[in-house]
Amino acid sequence: MPDPAVPPTPPVLLTSLLAREDLSLRRIAGPEDAGTVVHWVHTSEMADPYPYLLGGELLLTAGVHIPEAAGSGTYFDDYVSRIVAAGGAALGFGVAPVHDTVPRALVAACETHGLPLLEVPPQTTFSGVARAVWQLMAQSRLAELRRVTEAQQSLASAASRPDPVPSVLRQLAQRLGGWAALYGPEGAEIAGAGRKPGEEVASALAGLAGVVRPVGEGSGGSPHPTSATDTTAGLHLAAYALGAGRGFVLGVATPQRAPGDHTVVSVAAVLLSLLTGEQQSGTGAARSSALVRLLLGAPPEDVAPLLGGERWVVVRARPDGEGAPNAVAASALGAALGSALVDPAGDVVRVLVPADRAPAPLPGWTLGVSAAVAPHDWPAADTQAARALARARATRTPLLRHGPRPALADLVPPDEAAAHARTLLAPVTAHPALTETLRTWLSLHGSWDRTAVALSVHRNTVRQRITRCATLLETDLEDPDVRMELWFALRHI
Repeated sequence: MPDPAVPPTPPVLLTSLLAREDLSLRRIAGPEDAGTVVHWVHTSEMADPYPYLLGGELLLTAGVHIPEAAGSGTYFDDYVSRIVAAGGAALGFGVAPVHDTVPRALVAACETHGLPLLEVPPQTTFSGVARAVWQLMAQSRLAELRRVTEAQQSLASAASRPDPVPSVLRQLAQRLGGWAALYGPEGAEIAGAGRKPGEEVASALAGLAGVVRPVGEGSGGSPHPTSATDTTAGLHLAAYALGAGRGFVLGVATPQRAPGDHTVVSVAAVLLSLLTGEQQSGTGAARSSALVRLLLGAPPEDVAPLLGGERWVVVRARPDGEGAPNAVAASALGAALGSALVDPAGDVVRVLVPADRAPAPLPGWTLGVSAAVAPHDWPAADTQAARALARARATRTPLLRHGPRPALADLVPPDEAAAHARTLLAPVTAHPALTETLRTWLSLHGSWDRTAVALSVHRNTVRQRITRCATLLETDLEDPDVRMELWFALRHI
């Protein structure tokens, strides 16, 4: 079962919500776990809310759905077990206007299944609870952004000191409240800072660094990961390969993983890549020489040897959130892909990557990858990557590679395809909501729940719209041939 979707906001501790005096919420059942978090609020009076939950919700109910004889049967046990199975974080029960008190059988069921149960007093509205959660989320996000911004500034200042590598490690360790170490190409610890861990943790971190360190040239090994995580003796370990595969690795050991830690470490990794890669390998001079030769008219195939590869792939990447990526994010992306040849161009980042470094999906990015080509085909590969990125975004795929064979759509002239699409979809194109719902539903293989989440509507609304589409189009949407033809048409309007 896939992990439940979560919104792009930090979760809220349930204890923080209970501490709000204006809400007067009271925990009356379930474990008092200080780590319980709420990702969002959902109100439902359904007897079985399972199909409408994604996980992490504080589910609010006034008990309208409870039958009169519920206390004598298994109603509450079934109800609570379904919430737990859906991944609900907690249940809030309003004691007005239907019930004067929380049913004892519901309290017992929540205790049995380990679901926190909150009593919502009459003066507290459900919308007030939801507003409080959003306020706490906003406060948490603001604090996280402030912390990350301050860390970026301090790391950049540390990198400008006369002893930049130890300074960056000291600042990183201070920001994370743990240990940070730099390992050389041979695996030895070059420098470290922060709270020195015990021998067991130090050994485990050094071993983790070996996992992400690139294999030697000509070894024939499979592509290596650029980052890895583990847990040892209660500490969280992480290792990050630096630069363009020269063998330097950043390792960190922290007592906990706080929001924003990954961003802070990524900034440090970029800085350390610059501090260790350019000076140690001379690749900066090689890239400068390559650029000058290109500007003076040398063909790409003559310049490519200076960059270290004979065949290349072009990667086009777009961040999943709003806004264009900044220079730090683009550099971090290049480091993760194993290349310093990065071009931030508006809301898309282009990276030229040697073909022997197979790009992998990266959290927070959508990637389109070209076929492996020789240098004289770089422009064509850029076009392939652009098309792959467009398809990846349309199908919500983290990474999509250019296929070796032409697509079916390439066999039909664009004008004829557009004319066919207009004729076929004419009954629904006058209704944008129907068209968008049909497009999303087909892209998600007919999943009602995932379509409802993608469109931020109720699943019953999705069903009604798809039924309406089938009626207007006078066709059977369960027929795979029909679905294929409609998907083809939707891509040409």
